[in-house]
Amino acid sequence: MTSDTLTYWDACRRGELVIQRCTACARRVHLPAPDCPHCGGTDLPYEPVSGEGSVHTFTVVHRSFVPEFRGREPYVLAWIDLPEGVRAFGRIVDCAPERVRIGMPVCVTFVDDLPHWRPT
Repeated sequence: MTSDTLTYWDACRRGELVIQRCTACARRVHLPAPDCPHCGGTDLPYEPVSGEGSVHTFTVVHRSFVPEFRGREPYVLAWIDLPEGVRAFGRIVDCAPERVRIGMPVCVTFVDDLPHWRPT
């Protein structure tokens, strides 16, 4: 079975964050995957989540090797702990890099149909 990432990206385009939940073990899976990393189940429907979380860890990028991000430095990339029990990855926006902290509460926002995170 292949991972259905189209459902994930369609939700992002609508401004909605969705996460897979394994029907076999009920655990959440993120980023989209074709099978559950916990039990191997392959029935992983998407469910909307709150879009709230807290910064687990982050890095400030001062020199980007990605052509699309050159000239936008510095910017912050972070792993976000969601209350649903998974981590999401994305860029922190609307916050100076020096103000980002581990544990900082954030909520999802969408920029160019990609999930980003801003302070709450």
